Amino acid sequence: MDEEARNRLRTVGLLLGTLALATAFIAAYVGALHQPTPRDVPVGVVRGDQKAQALLDAVRNQTDKIKPVEYDDADAADDGLTTREVYGVLAATAEGGLTLTTASAAAPAAADVVVQVLSTAARQAELPLRVTDEVPVAGTDPRGLVPFYLAVGYVLGGYLASTVLGLGNGTAPRGPRRAGLRIAALAAYSLVLGALGAVVVGPVLDVWDHDLVGVAATGALAVFAAAMVASAVQGWLGLLGTGLVILLLVVLGNPGSGGIYAPEFLPTWLRGMHRWNVPGLATDLLKSVVYFDRRSTGWAVTGLALWCVLGAAGLLTASMVRGRRAAPRHAGRPASPTD
Repeated sequence: MDEEARNRLRTVGLLLGTLALATAFIAAYVGALHQPTPRDVPVGVVRGDQKAQALLDAVRNQTDKIKPVEYDDADAADDGLTTREVYGVLAATAEGGLTLTTASAAAPAAADVVVQVLSTAARQAELPLRVTDEVPVAGTDPRGLVPFYLAVGYVLGGYLASTVLGLGNGTAPRGPRRAGLRIAALAAYSLVLGALGAVVVGPVLDVWDHDLVGVAATGALAVFAAAMVASAVQGWLGLLGTGLVILLLVVLGNPGSGGIYAPEFLPTWLRGMHRWNVPGLATDLLKSVVYFDRRSTGWAVTGLALWCVLGAAGLLTASMVRGRRAAPRHAGRPASPTD
């Protein structure tokens, strides 16, 4: 087969690949988000609080929108709220009524469902219900979407930076030393983009006026995780890897992040994805840094750090296998610092 025929086949293959990605994008976004239906939205209650438990049990018998989560005492229930295990805590009051404490910053739509369902149930049971929002969203972000969109921007920047370096210098660096230089370049890029994102949502747009150092650090970690994942996949699979990266980080990653809707609103096959994909971990970490107890950052930080380590290891091994094979073909070409 001559070179022209191979080019035609490659072009056809790339077009078919883009068709597949676009179709998957439509299916994932429309399938996940066209009819968000809350199921098993967790609400905390203290074990032994008979009045609150009775109301939650009655609600559970009528609908699967709410799922009671029992705690040993009031302090544990409050910890569950501030570490984002539950969206609300229901408790009986000394006056014979009930109080519902929510954390709308975790997901305003989920908090709204909790308030709506339990207010209706309390009214039917003729029990007074007082609602307080312990962790409200910022007034400049009433729907709580800024963490998600900021995370998407960070992830987009990370895999685009990896793609640019791969297109300019080869997806697999020619040896571990050059792979190390590429990792260092992407780390520096991540620090800069993390800081720029924090400045945009802080002083520029005035969405948040606090925790900007934490936002910048979160952004840098998210950018670097996305860049390392993309670099590793592209290092082993070349141009085909770019399509796989888009599938993982965008097509599945964004709707599965639980950013637009809480995970409890998503189809079953997407509900747990936010706990391991980069956009979901980044969104969760941003919410924790800006609104919640720092104890809730544990898994999100760990998950992003693991992606960074696995991605860097994948890129290094790709440089030792695929990069060295490609080195003789590029012997006459000047090397780029990030190649």
